[in-house]
Amino acid sequence: MTVQDETTLKLRVGVDSGGTFTDVCMFDETHGEIHVWKVSSTPQDPSLGIAGGIEQGVTEVAKATGQKIDVVYFGHGTTVATNALIVGRGAETGLITTKGFRDVLELRRQKRDSLYDIQTQKPRILVTRDKRLEVSERVRFDGSIHTALDEEEVRAAARKLKEQGISTVAVCFLFSFIEPAHEKRVKEILAEEMPGAFVSISHEVAPEFREYERLSTTVVNAYLGPIMKSYLSKLQPRLAEIGIDAHPHLTQSNGGVISSEVAQNFPARTVLSGPAAGVIGALSVGGLAGFDNVITFDMGGTSTDVSLIDRGRPQMSNDAIVHGYPLKLPMLDIHTVGAGGGSIAHIDAGGLLKVGPRSAAADPGPVCYGRGNEEPTVTDANVVLQVLNPTHLLNGRMKIDQARAKAAIGRLADKLGLGVMETAQGIISVVIANMAKAIRVISVERGYDPRDYVMLGFGGAGPIHAARLARELDIPRLVIPKYPGIMCALGLLLTDLRTNLSLTRLLPLSTDGVPGMESGFAGLEERGQDWFAQEEIPEARRSLLRSVDMRYGGQGYELTVPCPAGPIDADALVKLRAEFERIHKQVYGYIAAEEPVQITTLRIEAVGLVPKADLKAYPPATGPVEAAVTAHREVWLPETGGFTNCPIYDRALLGPGHTIAGPAIIDQMDSTTLVLPGQTATVDTHLNLILEG
Repeated sequence: MTVQDETTLKLRVGVDSGGTFTDVCMFDETHGEIHVWKVSSTPQDPSLGIAGGIEQGVTEVAKATGQKIDVVYFGHGTTVATNALIVGRGAETGLITTKGFRDVLELRRQKRDSLYDIQTQKPRILVTRDKRLEVSERVRFDGSIHTALDEEEVRAAARKLKEQGISTVAVCFLFSFIEPAHEKRVKEILAEEMPGAFVSISHEVAPEFREYERLSTTVVNAYLGPIMKSYLSKLQPRLAEIGIDAHPHLTQSNGGVISSEVAQNFPARTVLSGPAAGVIGALSVGGLAGFDNVITFDMGGTSTDVSLIDRGRPQMSNDAIVHGYPLKLPMLDIHTVGAGGGSIAHIDAGGLLKVGPRSAAADPGPVCYGRGNEEPTVTDANVVLQVLNPTHLLNGRMKIDQARAKAAIGRLADKLGLGVMETAQGIISVVIANMAKAIRVISVERGYDPRDYVMLGFGGAGPIHAARLARELDIPRLVIPKYPGIMCALGLLLTDLRTNLSLTRLLPLSTDGVPGMESGFAGLEERGQDWFAQEEIPEARRSLLRSVDMRYGGQGYELTVPCPAGPIDADALVKLRAEFERIHKQVYGYIAAEEPVQITTLRIEAVGLVPKADLKAYPPATGPVEAAVTAHREVWLPETGGFTNCPIYDRALLGPGHTIAGPAIIDQMDSTTLVLPGQTATVDTHLNLILEG
């Protein structure tokens, strides 16, 4: 932002733009300090909230330090692609595919999403049938050409789409992941016939087998392309207006970051952008706190995202269904439910209390914001219970109206025949049950016992619900980081450049398959080195990790297994089989020792190590913990049977070694932590709160 001199602070800035709040985390490289800021999101144009949040946050840092600011790095987690997919406002898209296969997109897998739900609805088809065009071509399963590409048919299809006003095209041919020559030629023809069109090519987006999933991923990428391009083209000028010329990096769903140019070409990689940054932040915080086995609990204003870190490594998935659409892309195994601070409480057709997935979002927001919403939310329930400050949030920057919240919950209480406080607590109980179910999906249903893990609670609404959620799941220990409300933004400053490369090869796990594995990995590693060079990553900061997808012969699904470094010899084959059987036993409960094992896909994860924010340790507190008590408040707690006088602690005044006995409230700008009766909260050397009991 300014010419650097001895009075200039160099800041690395991470911004997570959520559905309700935009979080800003700023790391001062000069002094090693972290500064945070939080503003309401601007859903109509997220770039407004981002630029405004950065400008306000940087101004506060400049005031506090009396120094000029130079933003040297800008990392960004965004929900633009996710929201466009959810609400169906992507670009009108055309499809060019192999003759006879245009209806694969609609036929799907011919499976019901909810087997016993007679009213279940499939997600909207992103390309209507009149815009799904076929051309003559055919590649065999071994990569040989059966039918040459009819280029005139391709040109005719391009002209037809152009006449229909289409400027976004997905291209997906049969077996192009083995031999992509036809798709490459179509890309060249489209550049001639439809200059300026956004083109999504399957062998570039998802070069793996399984036709429907590859087609779906390619179409979603095309559908989101113009939206992401438009968004980023608005963001850059807004940043320039406030003096920031740092090149934007966006979080991918796999937890790494990519340049804005790559994000524009492959927007499908960013559908879990914000939540993925939170998991990476939790990985660092958990490791510093001494915990390798962590369940992440990220509750924001609109949704809750949960994930599992086992032995210091986040769980990955190579294919997932995001809002009904299969994506065959490497991504962190994150499960999302519509349970956030802004989730609306309502009564269903059977007269039962439900919470979410509909949200009040940022504008108008919860009833207590006073912006026109009249339907009670989870935040309103916490305000009525007085777990949340009943007069203001964000250290006084956001005034709230408890009377409005109480009136809204009172209307719901009348319909339920309950008291206001019982209804408010009922809302909390329902949302806790929803989130507990989500955690069981990524733990119990994957073969992990949540009692063996530490829960790390973050997000603006996470710390206020984490204690009850941990008790619900019998998780004995809970960690609340120093800045829980901006953990996703912090994660952006703790992640590396990362890309995942894959190659489908159907090979036996035996000496017969070794030549194919070695040649396949050699090709992937060469592509990885090309990526390192493109991203200008020094040799000393490069890392390549290998893995393989494996299954028993005849199985329909695979498990991803780490591949040992070095040559693929007899010892490596034994280790691969042993690790595959360990994972198979964990997931499915059995091992078929007599069955042959097959390799389906080879994978390389290329990581470029970059400078990161350093989370420093602090010296022990010198004063008594009572000095951090700023007030007392009557809080309605079912554990005590009603209103209980609770001390309110200012978290900024807590230091390592301080211990707080519940019930208590710990307040800070970006979040509020509830310590339940019978629990203790201890501050560790990195200013994390460790809750037990």
